[in-house]
Amino acid sequence: MSSPADDGAAEKSNNNNNDFTVTPWEVEGEVDYNRLIEKFGTQPITQELLQKIKSMTGEVHPMLKLGYFFSHRDFDWILDKKQKGENFYLYTGRGPSGMVHMGHLMPWMFTKYLQDKFDSKLLFQLTDDEKFLYGQDRTREETKRYTYENILDIIAIGFDPKKTKIIVDTKHIEHLYPIATEVAKRITFSTAKAVFGFTNSTNIGMIGFPPIQAAPCFLPSIIEGKNTPVLIPAAIDQDPYWRMTRDVADRMGYYKPAQVHSKFLPGLGMMGKMSSSKPETAIFTTDEPEVVEKKVSSAFTGGQPTIALQRQLGANALGCPVFWYLRYFFDTEKQSDERMLKCKSGNLLCGECKADLAKGAKPFVVEFKKRREKAKDVVAKFMYDEKPIEP
Repeated sequence: MSSPADDGAAEKSNNNNNDFTVTPWEVEGEVDYNRLIEKFGTQPITQELLQKIKSMTGEVHPMLKLGYFFSHRDFDWILDKKQKGENFYLYTGRGPSGMVHMGHLMPWMFTKYLQDKFDSKLLFQLTDDEKFLYGQDRTREETKRYTYENILDIIAIGFDPKKTKIIVDTKHIEHLYPIATEVAKRITFSTAKAVFGFTNSTNIGMIGFPPIQAAPCFLPSIIEGKNTPVLIPAAIDQDPYWRMTRDVADRMGYYKPAQVHSKFLPGLGMMGKMSSSKPETAIFTTDEPEVVEKKVSSAFTGGQPTIALQRQLGANALGCPVFWYLRYFFDTEKQSDERMLKCKSGNLLCGECKADLAKGAKPFVVEFKKRREKAKDVVAKFMYDEKPIEP
């Protein structure tokens, strides 16, 4: 494990023009992803790695090609293992602190792609315990409700029910706790403070939680009865957990879990990622079409103060959340590149992009809501113990 100075959970820029914070619990400001790669000690996704993926799958997923997934640890090793006939598990998760929005869906959609292409089994963890412990005003009832609602979204993604198991920490703790104690025994409080930024005011539940999130990294080896590779597709804010887990893996006799890291879908406001705690910044999977349209019409853009100035000076597509929504969800790569050129040259107005986003997002959410409704009938099939969970 790196020294505390090099291995903290948060990255905070001291440049007043570019302040940002990234921790497992907070993402604020304009994130410098190259700086995060350096800070967290990860590897950028290279053209060589993309070509290797293409040789195995026949394609490069748009989220890789467009750089939404931008960083990794041992993704190449996972692919080597697969080429040699050794299957790997996928593991990702969700902290049920609120309803699901489109920003949450992107890593899950990519996880489904990986499951389909590599025929991988998936463990999907819902850390309801952590969200209850972290939110001082959050009740168990709220967390329970969000857990059920989030499960519907997870199932609606389309994961293979025969290869996917959802773990709810408070419901399935008996399967996690034996592994978590093995992890916990090998991590000092000094290390936990350095990695997660715990202080004297942190409640002891939060201090004891990280090994619970680490446990699914090794659960596949228990299930399969042999050392089993694991790949974690997730946003980079969760990376401190995996750095800690990789540090103890060898000592526990397991492979180090590999990761592939995503960026954050920007919120519809001026700065920061899309957030469930700021509903005006997010398009939720349960929003009505008129709500989606209102949020899009009110969204911050990279445009100029007036139409005349925009025609003259052009706009800032890269600083515009509407552009990124369209790029990641609805435009083809060619359409997106053309949109950027028109935007920068002043030949495209913000109202046109907002209209395109509303046109794409409204039917997307309507269709997703239908899949959520169907998911209610198959919840038990996806649960780790195959038992129903109450809404």
